[in-house]
Amino acid sequence: MDRNALLAGGAVGVVVIAVVAAVVVPGVLADPTDEGPVRPGPVDVADVSIAAGPATGETATLEIATRIDHGGNPTQNVSVLVRAIDAESGLLTTTKQIDVGTITRDGETVTTTNLTVPREGGYDVEVVLYRDAERVDETRKSVRGVSAIKPPHLQSTTSFTESEALPPVSFSIAGTDEDQTTLDLSGTLMNTGDEPADDLSVTFVLRQAESNIVAARTTADAGTVRAGRTETVSTTASVPNDYNYYIDAVLLRDGVVIDTARGAANLNPTRTISVNQTTEDVELRVEDFENGGGDSPTYDSGEEPTQTESSAPGFGAVVALVALVATGLVARRWSQ
Repeated sequence: MDRNALLAGGAVGVVVIAVVAAVVVPGVLADPTDEGPVRPGPVDVADVSIAAGPATGETATLEIATRIDHGGNPTQNVSVLVRAIDAESGLLTTTKQIDVGTITRDGETVTTTNLTVPREGGYDVEVVLYRDAERVDETRKSVRGVSAIKPPHLQSTTSFTESEALPPVSFSIAGTDEDQTTLDLSGTLMNTGDEPADDLSVTFVLRQAESNIVAARTTADAGTVRAGRTETVSTTASVPNDYNYYIDAVLLRDGVVIDTARGAANLNPTRTISVNQTTEDVELRVEDFENGGGDSPTYDSGEEPTQTESSAPGFGAVVALVALVATGLVARRWSQ
């Protein structure tokens, strides 16, 4: 056989085997354009914002939006862990994991989640970004005054005024008799909303300043306060004379307390009180009033009273002289 023909036949056989192998086993021939595994693009936390969501009497919802910055190749298996930590105790309150999946576009991707926490105190919100279960970035933000997030039944645009010219609580003397003073009580309300506020009432509670005893309680119907208007609610109450009182005003809507205010009434001319006055407990010494409050002597704690011996007046010297004479007579008799 011709040598050249043999070599040509061998070359054709090699080509045929290569073609068959490429068909039967895909990928057996390396792609000259293949550069190996694709490196995922970088991701990080660009920003975290927190908004107040729905609330109940006990809990509040924090709406947390996390902005993830991405660039380059697609990044798979991205997730975000969000947790709320009590700012005072440092204890973990709640946590939630969000699966973001694959991020392909350049720029920011926003993911949101809601955390429900007790409606009190403050919280530190931590946001941790993961890629393929590996932590790649994290950030923290603080939230304070969560109790200010009010549930619907506590939300109101109407409240007591906060002006010296229009004090929230005021009073005047309507009349007096031998034992009682009648007060005209007023509460000033302001509606800062765009809609009228109705089904309102104000309860006035008068408490004796030193003892905290409730001396009078009365409720006045506030009716409807128009949008952007200020209204005054008035009523009367009678209290004993010559005492000082705190006037607590409570604004209610359908039986729910939505605001409070305090005033002071000084009916004792020898002592006055103020709304912001600091009070302290005074110990009542019962022994000061025993035995009708007589002029019995008192002693400092830990000291004993001085005791003085005495005898009947006019007999001390006489008794001593008689004893001396008797002793002399007895001695003389024994000597005889």
